[in-house]
Amino acid sequence: MRIAVDAMGGDYAPAEIVAGAVEAGTGLGDRLQSIILLGDETAIRRELDRCGKTPACITVRHASEVIGMDETPALAVRKKKDASISRAVDLVRNGEADVALSAGNTGAVVVAATLKLRLLEGIMRPAIATMMPTQDRPLLLIDAGATIDCTPEILRQFAIMGAVYSRHVMKQPNPVVGLMSIGSEETKGNEITKETFRLLQASGLNFRGNVEGHDLFRGETDVIVCDGFVGNIVLKTAESVAHAIGAWLKSALTKNMVNKMAALILRNDLRAMKTRMDPEMYGGAPLLGVNGVCIITHGASSRRAIFHAIRVSVDAVRNQVNQHIVDEIRKFNSKP
Repeated sequence: MRIAVDAMGGDYAPAEIVAGAVEAGTGLGDRLQSIILLGDETAIRRELDRCGKTPACITVRHASEVIGMDETPALAVRKKKDASISRAVDLVRNGEADVALSAGNTGAVVVAATLKLRLLEGIMRPAIATMMPTQDRPLLLIDAGATIDCTPEILRQFAIMGAVYSRHVMKQPNPVVGLMSIGSEETKGNEITKETFRLLQASGLNFRGNVEGHDLFRGETDVIVCDGFVGNIVLKTAESVAHAIGAWLKSALTKNMVNKMAALILRNDLRAMKTRMDPEMYGGAPLLGVNGVCIITHGASSRRAIFHAIRVSVDAVRNQVNQHIVDEIRKFNSKP
């Protein structure tokens, strides 16, 4: 497996990106052929030296430009030909890498992947599929920010892609699909949501109907479908709530000696809960629908997040997600 990593993308680049790649090269070495770090070669090698011994699978390729988090994605990708994000996608397009991975400007990754790799056969728009914790098992939220304006047909394709990913990577044999709306009744939502409901109801997917915000974490749905505008708000709100709960718990459990003793007794359970709520444990989010594998990670990714994103990259390629998506789309398009 060959992973092209944008070493300059993210709030803590290149230090955390490089450190995460080193940890992956050490811990996942038997599953990796190479990790190619793209960006300012001097800065990358300086971070590699700080990490100590560099795994044999890591190589460095110089890219002279960086796309900032505040830049307009389409303009930046077209203007900065030698940006580390673009060069990572170029390696996938040219067959020199199996995966492009970035914690940088999400819009730029989407634009670069769409322009350079093109979309899979039959796919209208790409979607970011991100995992979120529930009571029983992770669910897949799609789209988390790639396509803001969607038609009902685009949302149906998101549901198909999400079900494929859930089945083949998350190992749910018959994924339960839900449509994000403002009420569980079929008549709730805007016109796009109501038409999407009808399409999904007739799709042959294991469609449970509309789901509301309070349904997210119950563990009754494997794939939740929405446009990228709604999905990105849902994702960031959930992350914010998780951080707030962690802060509230810490404050309560350190308030006095009795609470500290209770925290000591519950420490293993509290650690398990913290791990379960930690988005970094789920790795990066695949950009589904493009003709190649691209993994997008949080802008504030730490080395641990990069490690798990590389792990997710390996799983996406090994499970041949793209071919399964094409096969499923063909089946749906061939139905009378």
